[in-house]
Amino acid sequence: MQTNKKKVAIIGTNGVPASYGGFETLVEYLTKELRNDFDFTVYCSSIYKKKDRLESFNKSKLIYLPLKANGFQSILYDLISTFHAWFKSDILLILGPAAGFILPFNIFFKKKIITNHGGLNEWEREKLSFFQRKYAYINHKIAGLNSDKNIADNLPLKKSLFNSFGISSNVIEYGGDHTKIEEIPSKLLKKYSFLSNSYTLCVARAQIDNNLHLLIETFKQLPNNILVIISNWNISKYGRELWTKNQGINNIFLIPAVYEKYDLNVIRSNTELYIHSHSQCGTSPSLVEAMNYNIPIICYDVETNRETTQNKSFYFNDSDSLMSLIKNLLPEDLIELKKNMYLLAKKKYTWRNISNKYAKLILEL
Repeated sequence: MQTNKKKVAIIGTNGVPASYGGFETLVEYLTKELRNDFDFTVYCSSIYKKKDRLESFNKSKLIYLPLKANGFQSILYDLISTFHAWFKSDILLILGPAAGFILPFNIFFKKKIITNHGGLNEWEREKLSFFQRKYAYINHKIAGLNSDKNIADNLPLKKSLFNSFGISSNVIEYGGDHTKIEEIPSKLLKKYSFLSNSYTLCVARAQIDNNLHLLIETFKQLPNNILVIISNWNISKYGRELWTKNQGINNIFLIPAVYEKYDLNVIRSNTELYIHSHSQCGTSPSLVEAMNYNIPIICYDVETNRETTQNKSFYFNDSDSLMSLIKNLLPEDLIELKKNMYLLAKKKYTWRNISNKYAKLILEL
């Protein structure tokens, strides 16, 4: 039986059980896989109502703060979490540095710090203002230079961190094998009428770099092909405008975010084709999840998506190339895509594999 286990604080996410996004899912499965190897403390945000709060999860201690982990509150959220962790933990694992500028003060605490920098070049995202991009650039630089280990979730980000800041990093992706392949039950056919037909699916947040407008404009010209997009349309002006403008199109279904995991499993399991439309991301959790569903996948043509799929998918970069791709995909192409994506997912994107990489990094400190 292991004694004197390293105390690891996980900072920067909404917390567990996961109910928000990729980092939260990472924390849930990291603590599950490594709960007997390390003593974890997970900082949790105010999205958890008091009646739903747990003292522990996956043997991890949970500490709740009356702040959100996203938006402008994320800076204060990370500041408080970091200061508390400096007094309570041996290692700080920071997922997406919102307050990286505070890390030089670790000179007084001498704790080990691991920073995961998340998606590709946050400081270049179109959705951010000029000042937000400048802040992100400075924040990632200071965090990276004051961390003992840095993590990039994709090889192009590893190169970018080195070229931008002179920071060496380890590539650790995400797992996707928590997904479940489900058949279509009759009870969902009324709720989601498109399930009774062949359909193309995209699941993405409503932000411009996810190119939902490109998909919609393309499928307007493909009336015999059904497109289903699941998104949080109300989260942005971009999303609200797309939602309002594109109602009543016979072959295009714009579906509000689906939070019932079973429903989402059914929809993703049974699509004829999945489109990963993200143009600014590292190793996208939604992409590696899709790969674990044993479905054919095509991707927006950027270096990170090619890296994630090991150049085994098909790629597009505008409406014309997407339309050509869809028109010319043969049944044997879909079979080959499905096989290649699934084999790669089971080889590379499992939580056991990802957790082993984190454990190795922690034990090196």
